[in-house]
Amino acid sequence: MRILIEEYQYDVAKVKDILHGIDALENVEGKISIHYVGYYYNTLLKDCVFILPKVLLKDVCGQELAFGKYLPEDIVSPDKNKNLEVQERDFLYKFAVWIYRAIVVYKNDKKNDTDIVYHTKIAQIGKGSRRLSNTYLDIILQLFQFNKDNQSFFFFIVKNLHSGYNKINWTRTISHETALVQEEQPIYLKLVNKRRQINFDEELLVIFFSILNYLGDTYGFSKDIKCQFTLIKGVQFKTYLKGYGRTRLRQIKYKYFSDKALELWNLCYAFFDEARQVFVNTEKKEYLLVKSFHIVFEAIIDELIGDNPLPDGMDKKQEDGKIVDHLFTAKSLIESETSQTYYIGDSKYYKMGHPLGTESIYKQYTYARNVIQWNLDIFNRGEKPQSGIQLRDDVTEGYNIIPNFFVSAKMDEAYNYANDGIEKTDRQHNRHRKEQFKNRLFDRDTLLLFHYDVNFLFVLSLYARNNASQKEGWKLKIRNKFREEIQDWLQDDYDFYAMAAKPGVDAKKYFKTHFQEVLGKTYTPFADNTIFSLALDKDDPEENNEQLLADLRKFFIVKPCRLGEKPEPIIEAARKTEGSSIPATDKEGILMVMMENYDTKSKTFLPSGKLAIGIKYTRDSMEILDHISSIGYVLFHHRNTNGLHLYAVKGDCKVALSNDVEPDRYKNVNTAGMYLSVDIDISAELDASALNSTKKEWTKATRYDAQFAFVSELSN
Repeated sequence: MRILIEEYQYDVAKVKDILHGIDALENVEGKISIHYVGYYYNTLLKDCVFILPKVLLKDVCGQELAFGKYLPEDIVSPDKNKNLEVQERDFLYKFAVWIYRAIVVYKNDKKNDTDIVYHTKIAQIGKGSRRLSNTYLDIILQLFQFNKDNQSFFFFIVKNLHSGYNKINWTRTISHETALVQEEQPIYLKLVNKRRQINFDEELLVIFFSILNYLGDTYGFSKDIKCQFTLIKGVQFKTYLKGYGRTRLRQIKYKYFSDKALELWNLCYAFFDEARQVFVNTEKKEYLLVKSFHIVFEAIIDELIGDNPLPDGMDKKQEDGKIVDHLFTAKSLIESETSQTYYIGDSKYYKMGHPLGTESIYKQYTYARNVIQWNLDIFNRGEKPQSGIQLRDDVTEGYNIIPNFFVSAKMDEAYNYANDGIEKTDRQHNRHRKEQFKNRLFDRDTLLLFHYDVNFLFVLSLYARNNASQKEGWKLKIRNKFREEIQDWLQDDYDFYAMAAKPGVDAKKYFKTHFQEVLGKTYTPFADNTIFSLALDKDDPEENNEQLLADLRKFFIVKPCRLGEKPEPIIEAARKTEGSSIPATDKEGILMVMMENYDTKSKTFLPSGKLAIGIKYTRDSMEILDHISSIGYVLFHHRNTNGLHLYAVKGDCKVALSNDVEPDRYKNVNTAGMYLSVDIDISAELDASALNSTKKEWTKATRYDAQFAFVSELSN
């Protein structure tokens, strides 16, 4: 067996014979590289050549080394390299089987580009010339081919094994069993069948089909076992792999005389021996090669992670010509039950430790923008996507977070196929954020990108086995892992809150009025669309997080809520304690304005929020002037416990003579010589259910006059 590594620059003189019969790329410095991965038979050397993926290479002090410690030239002939450890030699021997299986699965999948696969059928066992070496893959393929070609041989043996088995041995029955006599006829209650002797043909078949069963379970080959024998499995078969298989086959070798039985014995022994020579016909050239193995790697990751077909009628080839590798829908990062979002991935087939290029990062941002626009276009046409995903929120005008991620391959140092090894790369290189405005996570132009490494051996073997339940199980696991770890990373950088408008506050109107303050910071992701998510950058780049929170808490219940946490219990608990209270402010004074027919009159002043409240020479008016700096609210009432309307005051109240009042400012009375100019915040009407306007004393003479009171005086 000879080993070459994809894209490594070899000296032409050292590998010229090995490359006999295959195309390669040569440069002017006498270097040559192979852009294939797979297997081919070299008729010149009469030996097989495996071209392994470049993920075996690692850059060490400016040199590309296999396993991080060998020059690729030094392992071209692993049997001759005494420095290779047993574990490394065994890995090379069996790694080729996984590559073969992955290419076969890729080739058989109709949705893949099979033009990159070059295949001529592997030569079969026969009586022709002899190879210099035999590989594990050779043996495996010959075992399955023998099974395919010799079904009649198996059934002939099985038929002979069972012929006469159920016939009664009357001699032994009569001599050993007591008969009952009924109507002068002997009746035997226990009959003795003919005894079977140890049948070595059956044992050989059991060993053979047990090997096929093991290879099917391990590598994903189709077993096609039609003979129903009790097979050797589990721990018992492991003892055969560790040496007992060879021992037992040697013990029964001389029981076989037919050519077919000897042929089968040789194959089984070669499997357990892994070093025996097998005679094969090499008259025809054989190969299974794939060009551009990065396409196969993309197919592997897409099969194990992505959705097929793509959600909502999307096409991998986007309108600008860019091709997205992986796309799937899964739980949103914010809401844990019903809301979903798109996850966009890109697989990177690099040598170990190769950094991401800026071009790759930029293209991934472009993928996300295209997906956002695709989703918007569906809604702009008056339609809804099948997934139900809506990336833009019409109330807050915020955008859902779209996770972008890279997946690149790494090699497990212990050559372990069982551990996925999926992990985020170091913080410096695994997190990328592109934004147009600071502190706007829920913004169309804020794009996040994360980078993961995955054990190449794990995904290769999972794909090659082609077991639907195993693939689906890992897909669910890895999607949850992506979601949870991206949530953790976001919570390192942002504080997240759940918000709900206090009673009487029109949230939609508030967001519209305070658009610039909350744009990109708020979003509506939850099943209860009256609850909003607020995200604030912990670095506080605008230096206004505390002020924004204080302003929002005047009109909303605002409570910390981690990503994925249910907000409903948090908001419900808060409502019991503060949901019916008036928003806290520095000014606890209330300007009480008597107003009958509020619904009609309010249409005159609510559009502007400008009021001019008449001041008379009365005790109540003087009290207003004495507390003018304390007025934080205006309460419209009509001397009743019902029909109260409360608004917050913007800025300071000012006194003006009648002639100085602006024409567009609403006067509650027209006969006063002096007015109090008040601007109210019309973006949200506050909850006044905790107030009782009848607690403020009045007389018939002052029934329609404005009054002053503190919140505590009117509280129920």
